[in-house]
Amino acid sequence: MKKNIKAIFLDLGGTFREVDETNRPFIRQARERICELCGTDMGPDEFYDFLNARYDGYRNWALKYMCEAPETMLWTRWLVPEWDREKIEKAAVELTYCFRRAKGERLVVPKGVETVKELIARGYKVGIISDLIGTVEIDEWLDRDGIRDLFCTVQQSSVTMLRKPHPAIYFLALQDAGVRPEESCFVGDNLKRDIVGAKQSCFAGTVGAEYPGGLEFKLTEENRPDCIVHRFEDLLMLFPGEGKFCPEYGEDPALRIQA
Repeated sequence: MKKNIKAIFLDLGGTFREVDETNRPFIRQARERICELCGTDMGPDEFYDFLNARYDGYRNWALKYMCEAPETMLWTRWLVPEWDREKIEKAAVELTYCFRRAKGERLVVPKGVETVKELIARGYKVGIISDLIGTVEIDEWLDRDGIRDLFCTVQQSSVTMLRKPHPAIYFLALQDAGVRPEESCFVGDNLKRDIVGAKQSCFAGTVGAEYPGGLEFKLTEENRPDCIVHRFEDLLMLFPGEGKFCPEYGEDPALRIQA
């Protein structure tokens, strides 16, 4: 058990939110809008696949330098550099917004909001540190769902231009939340970025989120979290209140704890 934990920071994609790829009208609308904004003759699905192939090149760059490019640069340098630059720059924010939606609808995991509210009631601050492209989506979601006030800080790589595992984005979150790393824990589904970054930033504890149907963790000494949850609400067992973090509660069969 660790004491004096004041804040819990969450990753978003794969941890607090998941992509629902079954809403085909939602996806179709986004892909058609991308085609309209770019003025392409390709079909919506064909053009989306074309952009995704190019996005892989951008993602390799972003991961290498732990940096997120501005939306205008994302589109004019990596995704559609041969298109009319002025036209694409003007549409870049909406293009990024639609490109994210073109994959699927992002929904909060089951019991996600209820769990965050309970953690706050138990005395913990809860913040978000997320890697993602786009400067509009997260603010829209927080306001639409009426949950902005739940989070003491929301750090986005698209705004800070820093990506995990770069310690700087963690330090910005700590500073904004008014807590020290030794008073903080991080919860994320990507061991290489979420967990390694939190460890490099001297967080007191780390929790891996490995949900059914997702990729199975491949643990190393560098990326090994203090414990692993298979449901978001299992965080309530690990954080019982009074500033405690109890990875040893993983003896419960709902959790798999690594020694």
